Amino acid sequence: MIRLGVNIDHVATVRQARRASEPDPVAAALLAMLGGADGITVHLREDRRHIQDRDVRLLRPIVTQRLNLELAATEEIVAIACEIRPDEATLVPERRQEVTTEGGLDVLANQDAVGKAIERLKAANIEVSVFVDPDAIQIERARSLGAVAVEIQTAGYSEAHTAEDRARQLRMLEDAALCSKEQGLHLHMGHGLTYTNIQPICKIAGLEELNIGHSIISRAVLVGMERAVREMKEAIRNAAAR
Repeated sequence: MIRLGVNIDHVATVRQARRASEPDPVAAALLAMLGGADGITVHLREDRRHIQDRDVRLLRPIVTQRLNLELAATEEIVAIACEIRPDEATLVPERRQEVTTEGGLDVLANQDAVGKAIERLKAANIEVSVFVDPDAIQIERARSLGAVAVEIQTAGYSEAHTAEDRARQLRMLEDAALCSKEQGLHLHMGHGLTYTNIQPICKIAGLEELNIGHSIISRAVLVGMERAVREMKEAIRNAAAR
């Protein structure tokens, strides 16, 4: 069964809009787990635009499934990860100007920083994943630097405007999945996935985990976190069964 990691960043986005104490992403994580989430994902950005250090520290003892910390390969954030010790750390690109993560991490262009971050994280007994584009060279380099998993970014597929483009993007994801498994890497995917576009993704051979945030949080605003997560789990289960 494909695992569902629920990204709760945007619960914190709402909180930080008023610099208030609510909604609390820690409470959201508890509700997501009650709804069947297999893990919780948060991105501790350098600019702290949503998730705060306090959130990650409180989440560590209460997340009984997998806690996945997304982070840039920077000294400060890597040090925090090594202290808190999430189950998994996913290295991602980060720009102050972006609204959300744009594309995968260019491992080739940043291999010194990425390699050092992976080494430090692994020394702290943290599994390391790298968020990359569906590109064989990037996947292979992530493996050579010591990653045990890759999360293939699905933005090209999610944002496709035509059936032809969507089919082309899906083929790229399938090829990236095959490459990942040939490299002996655990295979995750995410970015822009929704209740209505995950069905073909769930058919990709070897896929172990989906990380989904915005679509679930958007649904949760209307129906509550537990129900939103249950509905996504059901969508994944139904898609995989077909």
